[in-house]
Amino acid sequence: MPYLQAVIKETLRLHPPSPLLLPRQSMEECNINGYIIPKGIRVLVNFWAIGREIKSWETPYEFKPERFIGSEVDYKGTDFQFILFGAGRRICPGMNFASSTVELALANLIYQFDWELPCGMTVDDFDMKEAPGFNTRKKEALRLIPKYRTSIHG
Repeated sequence: MPYLQAVIKETLRLHPPSPLLLPRQSMEECNINGYIIPKGIRVLVNFWAIGREIKSWETPYEFKPERFIGSEVDYKGTDFQFILFGAGRRICPGMNFASSTVELALANLIYQFDWELPCGMTVDDFDMKEAPGFNTRKKEALRLIPKYRTSIHG
């Protein structure tokens, strides 16, 4: 399960469900890296860009779930390079439910089925490009063929 959790985190880092976190409004004027943010300004946090930040991630464009094995980085709002569910008082209240549901669903799919590529398709044929929009989705649908595992279903 730790490797599956690392795969989920890495997938969400590279392909977040929404590229922007919910808008926030500054409560007072502040200075962030030399930029003055006036009081009352609506701020949008680009999580898609944070997940690819070279200063925060080694080889940020590579899919490497191993980066989360033994790492303290988590999406619970304390690591600002990975704030998928927000942070602070306004963190998503459904975070624990969402993460456990995804883990359980994916674990069951992996346990119940062997997955095959459609006839004539190779791993190199996958296109992981994303379509523009408020929610992140793939330009090309992922097509796989599930086969019941014979060791489980006789």
